[in-house]
Amino acid sequence: MDVNDRIRKEISAAHVVLFMKGTPDLPQCGFSAQTVAALRNLGAKFHYVNIFEDPEMRDALKRYSNWPTFPQLYINGELVGGCDIALQMHRNGELQRLVESAGAATAGAG
Repeated sequence: MDVNDRIRKEISAAHVVLFMKGTPDLPQCGFSAQTVAALRNLGAKFHYVNIFEDPEMRDALKRYSNWPTFPQLYINGELVGGCDIALQMHRNGELQRLVESAGAATAGAG
């Protein structure tokens, strides 16, 4: 499977997908940790990809998304952005609306 097909497969694995450095329980950078914290605060169900486990995908994803940094947050197959954008959207309530409209929020979260 070509790397772009693998990227598309990961993006379609869930309504909310986070390409990050490390794992949600052991993030390898502060920006990934902050993005995970925002998603968890909303009770979002999300799929993650540790980009350190696949250097080919890490490099290709920058071109695929036209976004040079990580984490990269996708909702319903669309790039939302990185940490700064996700946090801004979390503060203004937009991230919660997106997560809920994607059907990825758990009951009683927020």
